[in-house]
Amino acid sequence: MSDVVATRQAQPGLAAPHGGRLVDLGVGSERAVELSRLAVGWPSCHLTERQLCDIELLACGAFSPLTGFMNEIDHASVCDRMRMGDGTLWPIPVTLDVDDATREAAEECGFLALRDDTGLLVATLDLDGAWMGDHVAEAEAVFGTVDPVHPGVDYLLHRTYRWYLSGRLEVLASPLGPEFGELTYTPRRLREYFEDRGIRRVVAFNSRNPMHRAHQELTLRASRTTGAHLLIHPVVGPTQPGDVDAYTRVRCYRQLLPSYQPGQATLALLPLAMRMAGPREALWHALIRQNYGVTHMIVGRDHAGPGPDGSGRSFYRPYAAQELVARFADELAVSMVSFPQLGYVAETDSYEPVDDVPPGTAVITISGTEVRRRLARGEPLPTWFTPPAVAAELRRRFPPLSRRGFTVFLTGLSGAGKSTIARTLKMKLQALGDRQVSLLDGDVVRRHLSGELGFSRQDRDQNVHRIGYVASEITKHGGVAICAVIAPYDRARQDVRRLVEDWGAFLLVHVATSIEVCESRDTKGLYARARAGDLAGLTGVSDPYEEPLDADLVLDAQVVGAEECADRILLRLTELGYLEPSQGTRGG
Repeated sequence: MSDVVATRQAQPGLAAPHGGRLVDLGVGSERAVELSRLAVGWPSCHLTERQLCDIELLACGAFSPLTGFMNEIDHASVCDRMRMGDGTLWPIPVTLDVDDATREAAEECGFLALRDDTGLLVATLDLDGAWMGDHVAEAEAVFGTVDPVHPGVDYLLHRTYRWYLSGRLEVLASPLGPEFGELTYTPRRLREYFEDRGIRRVVAFNSRNPMHRAHQELTLRASRTTGAHLLIHPVVGPTQPGDVDAYTRVRCYRQLLPSYQPGQATLALLPLAMRMAGPREALWHALIRQNYGVTHMIVGRDHAGPGPDGSGRSFYRPYAAQELVARFADELAVSMVSFPQLGYVAETDSYEPVDDVPPGTAVITISGTEVRRRLARGEPLPTWFTPPAVAAELRRRFPPLSRRGFTVFLTGLSGAGKSTIARTLKMKLQALGDRQVSLLDGDVVRRHLSGELGFSRQDRDQNVHRIGYVASEITKHGGVAICAVIAPYDRARQDVRRLVEDWGAFLLVHVATSIEVCESRDTKGLYARARAGDLAGLTGVSDPYEEPLDADLVLDAQVVGAEECADRILLRLTELGYLEPSQGTRGG
């Protein structure tokens, strides 16, 4: 498949969708003061990172013509036919989900204060509708699957509340603040930037990964093909677990920019929370980019795809995104520039479409998985693949595994031996002396951080989430967190794994001592009280323990002593590369 430009070509001049009008939901200073005063008496909702990004793009007009979070009619229509209720093309739901208590309070008051993590008032909602979403049906419609391996499906099914709210949205301030300074452009400001420089044709490149030489070659070809100025427009909102963090990527983009000719390319950042919805997302990206004044957009192989499913097959066909964008070309103010996958041909020292090289010609590609493997082992990235300056930034963020932080998370019934193993492991790791080691014992954390929590499922999960947050911060800064907690529910453990693995290893250890042995020990007298009816909700007796199917290590402390359990954990960490072989031996 050769380089292709969609048959519909943009007319000269910057794209001007919706008659050139951009939605602006920001309020003036006087109204902001008034809303701040009124919101003191309103119920509040603390926004997720995705919701903050959505409000940012709603407010500045990047989501034009949307004027707020979708109501029930628009949401159903978008899921069903990729159009708003009035027929406007829009393929991705943009909704405000809240828990039951928040919905009840908002309906009683009529208003809702939308705040960030610090409690800062970001926006207000004048409520006009609340409805219960069908997340399974939405996943099937938007993502084409209900497989939770898909990160967008997992978020929808497991991290999205069941109630959706709609209403008039007023935004007081930029929800994301000046995170990336001069590189964050609103649609209006970026249009003005192009107009001031006489730039009338712009081709955008979407990215959620560091750019390597193949990406650069693709952008250069697109610029030559269209005769357009290049806009490198990477997403810096949430993407999918395992992706390189936005700050590292921005440093990589900055290092790459000087390799373009002066005036050839502009770097601007897009605070979009990606859904990884493949073809639908590609169409969404086109609609967003035309609001930024773009005339052309690059759509590559498996655009916005999340990778393989549990069986190793891709969720979407390689060029399904290009086909969908082409299908709606007549309704877009931006033209698609489609490209196949490029690979490196050593014979000619060039990048070529992998489908077009002559038979027998060696074509080399490096996957994201291979990049991570090389970084983990301290191996160099070849210069034909990535510029040395970009490789240096990646090496700075991803040192060899033996220098990164990690979390060991021990889960099991009360009395299984978690705390004893954790203390033994801590002493062995401290003896190595190369990392700071912190022990987060469930009982200790409850006493110091979670004293107000009970033992309902919600409170238990909240306690585990707090432990996971602390562990992730320790891991992020290169330390070791050892967690010893019952953590009876799989979903909470999965949440902690996802949180920690953004920064280092997460080793889930199931201390699988039988309940009979745990009860015979009963060092805290909990089982006796539960059997006597004096203690409700004891895990393993009157409350379930969901055994982890994804445990990295299973230990039976009835058969194996704490010393050997700790040594087995050290051995596994050595096998994974987080300890040097000599360290694992000394630890034993």
